[in-house]
Amino acid sequence: MAVSSSCARTFPSFQCRSDPDGVPRHNDIPNVRRYGSPLSVRGGPSSSLILRFPPNFVRQLSVKARRNCSNIGVAQVAAASWSNNNRDFTPAAAKAVDAAAFIAPLVDEEVVAEACDVQIEELTRGGYSSFLSSDGSIAIHAGERLGRGIVTDGITTPVVNTSAYHFKKTSDVIDFKEKRSASFEYGRYGNPTTVVAEEKISALEGAESTLLVASGMCASTVLLMALVPAGGHIVTTTDCYRKTRIFIETILPKMGITATVIDPADIGALESVLNEKKVAVFFTESPTNPFLRCVDIELVSKLCHAKGALVCIDGTFATPLNQKALALGADLVVHSATKYLGGHNDVLGGCISGPDKLVSAVRTLHHILGGAINPNAAYLIIRGMKTLHLRVQQQNSTAQRIAEILEAHPKVRCVYYPGLPSHPEYDLAKRQMTGFGGVVSFEVDGDLLTTAKFVDALKIPYIAPSFGGCESIVDQPAIMSYWDLSQSDRAKYGILDNLIRFSFGVEDFEDLKADILQALESI
Repeated sequence: MAVSSSCARTFPSFQCRSDPDGVPRHNDIPNVRRYGSPLSVRGGPSSSLILRFPPNFVRQLSVKARRNCSNIGVAQVAAASWSNNNRDFTPAAAKAVDAAAFIAPLVDEEVVAEACDVQIEELTRGGYSSFLSSDGSIAIHAGERLGRGIVTDGITTPVVNTSAYHFKKTSDVIDFKEKRSASFEYGRYGNPTTVVAEEKISALEGAESTLLVASGMCASTVLLMALVPAGGHIVTTTDCYRKTRIFIETILPKMGITATVIDPADIGALESVLNEKKVAVFFTESPTNPFLRCVDIELVSKLCHAKGALVCIDGTFATPLNQKALALGADLVVHSATKYLGGHNDVLGGCISGPDKLVSAVRTLHHILGGAINPNAAYLIIRGMKTLHLRVQQQNSTAQRIAEILEAHPKVRCVYYPGLPSHPEYDLAKRQMTGFGGVVSFEVDGDLLTTAKFVDALKIPYIAPSFGGCESIVDQPAIMSYWDLSQSDRAKYGILDNLIRFSFGVEDFEDLKADILQALESI
């Protein structure tokens, strides 16, 4: 990005931040001596000329990078105010150019221009791989350290609580509408805090674009409605989140959209339906809920793409740290950000990541349906992601070790966990995942009431319908999620009365182990 000489004159080479008394440190500014509180400039046109800074002075050049906007704008430049002797400060905006004219002779314009180039290049660079080598670092800094569209020196991203954005004049509105300038318009269409969260998730997933919405179900439903045409056909899998199944079975048919349900590992069934029908989208979780089945994402993507079908993977159980669905060939990846991304059981959110063309199509419908996430919720997701790698490492380790203990316990009939050799997709999981997640499902040796007795005997986990947070959570799916169905109807989905889903938090492993063992001894 070229920088004109006017940039050099407006942005001197020194960087100054306000001291508590509002005066920059004297060694920050060349050719300037400190004489008490004001700063006297040597070599200026007049010895009485005094350079003063308002108490809240900050000199900052930032880049306002906006998703779905065609240009990058420079936002908010604070300029110093000048006065002679005891005259009042003049508005910075009105006198910035005049002030620069006095400062310019004191600095090397070529050096300044070069500095501007470097700073702008750093801020507008899209990737983080050149200096951040791990997902843990990316989860902390992506979207914030560089390119943040909010002008602030704060380490943390501020929450922008506004429902609308104003324009200075009508011509600015027209420029925005015709994509000659970048801005926001209305809270449902975007928010600076939300953009930071989207950029962070995109960096982790290796995606061009991410759309953050109000919940995980909002993400799944708006994606399917946007990308499957009326009368279209989708393929999904037998094991999945129940509300997703309800949407596919009861809501999509109203739009003429039909579905074929296959076993996650049944590649033959997938090939058959791809040959027989014009499939628009293959949508599945991997790992699935609650049996943690895994789909061969690379193979499924090759088969679907050969027939013109899109592949969308719900990676909520895996997290972007344990599995990179887009790198394996999927077109889109969905997360319930409520779970591991937020990670503290205190926020609802969902996201869709992938190529900008596909995400933009979903975004267009999202703007109509209105499932916008609150900026306060977006902030909680940003905050939660800063510890994502630490939490997931702990949860992976605890779940793996507990799964092995449970499988060897005489009061446990079966354990479902991709990290166990007994899991049907163990070899596949090892190939496409770097960790197996923090959720373990298992069946105890007993009926509905015996299983409930085990759950009630646990002292550490909360009995609740979620997972992925710092606190461990346990539930009995037959009661928590399928109680409205008869025992025989639950069994059709594999939900037996003795099934337990245990989401491990970040508590100490030995404490969790002791708690589970004592609860098993109680039945």
